[in-house]
Amino acid sequence: MKITILLLTTLLTLMNSKSFKSEQKRYPRVREAYAEKEQGIKDLLKSKNIKIENLEVYLRAFKNDKKIQLWGKNKCDQKFKLIKEYKICRSSGRLGPKRKQGDFQVPEGFYHIDRFNPYSNFHLSLGINYPNTSDKILGVKGKLGGDIFIHGSCVTIGCMPITDDQIKELYLFCVEAKNNGQNTIPVTIFPTVLIKKNYDFLLEKYKSDKDKTDLWKELKLAYDLFNKNKTIPKIQFLKNGGHLISK
Repeated sequence: MKITILLLTTLLTLMNSKSFKSEQKRYPRVREAYAEKEQGIKDLLKSKNIKIENLEVYLRAFKNDKKIQLWGKNKCDQKFKLIKEYKICRSSGRLGPKRKQGDFQVPEGFYHIDRFNPYSNFHLSLGINYPNTSDKILGVKGKLGGDIFIHGSCVTIGCMPITDDQIKELYLFCVEAKNNGQNTIPVTIFPTVLIKKNYDFLLEKYKSDKDKTDLWKELKLAYDLFNKNKTIPKIQFLKNGGHLISK
């Protein structure tokens, strides 16, 4: 009986996940992206020994360095591999987290993709789940804002644009991963690449701003753990707005 239930659950999961790609391909921009980018995506994944039907992905964004890293692996693998970097072509705000609507800030912290928008005003877009649990605790209550995206074009107020051509590719990588059953695609947004020199500089420059430095210390721990193990750290949101980071 347990085996039957397990098989049924697996079948339903596969049916639901397989329908996501089909649903997305109903939209002209997604079909156009597949026509232009699908073979290149397959070739790139093949060079990394990753099968597209087994793909899982993880995104890391670095605000000051203006880049988004795409990491991927086969579902059966433990460690992620760097697949590609995308250039953020326009930015707004300053280093540090987003704490209220209208501050022009790009968020910093631990997020995931919560929306796929195939008819975006900026060609295609991937929604970030800002405000997350931490933002809701530490931000301005009732005035947090929202609608933060990775998108096409090269205009932004608090988002991360990577041009229409690049979003076609990144969007499809994420579609494929979700289609394979990856319901949560993590996105970690850092102030900069947190090598020791950069990290020490930030802590010294902003030593009087505990809101920033507390977050950066947690991001640094997650940054180092991932670089060492190539596995996504476990993130627990705490009642004070902080995070518990573990392997």
